[in-house]
Amino acid sequence: MTSQSAMSRKADRDLIPIALVIAVQFIAVVYFLYDAVREEAGVPAMLDLLVGLALFAGIAFGALAIQRLRAEAHRREEVLAIARGALGELMHKRFAEWKLSRGEAEVALFALKGCSIAEIAAMRGSSAGTVRSQLSQVYTKAEVTGQPMLMSLFLDDLLDEPARMAD
Repeated sequence: MTSQSAMSRKADRDLIPIALVIAVQFIAVVYFLYDAVREEAGVPAMLDLLVGLALFAGIAFGALAIQRLRAEAHRREEVLAIARGALGELMHKRFAEWKLSRGEAEVALFALKGCSIAEIAAMRGSSAGTVRSQLSQVYTKAEVTGQPMLMSLFLDDLLDEPARMAD
């Protein structure tokens, strides 16, 4: 199961309460309009008619707003997926350029995620000394002095791209 389809199903589940509210509002519209038609012409009938029309307009505007918000959320999910893919491609490209071993690449990935040496060692089932050694090799091959500089290499590449496109 992809995370995008799971997010889509969650978004659909989140619509259930909204659909229920809209249904109740629609029932209220029908009631007020029916009541307005049954009453004799006058202020109460006009008031029921006005309330019914206002509720109907509220339903229509609310539904349009929800539709726009869902479309915007979907667009943002697509942009985020593209950015994740671009970052992943950039990382694989850099790791290949630096000729990192599989272990060094794993350690570098955890370091880029902000994990400490102890956390990386625990996740990989290795000693902190092994992780330190691998990180040292990564830093040497990437020509940086530590985790913040390693992170900045990728962040700079991602941030510079829009600036280059604007030129």
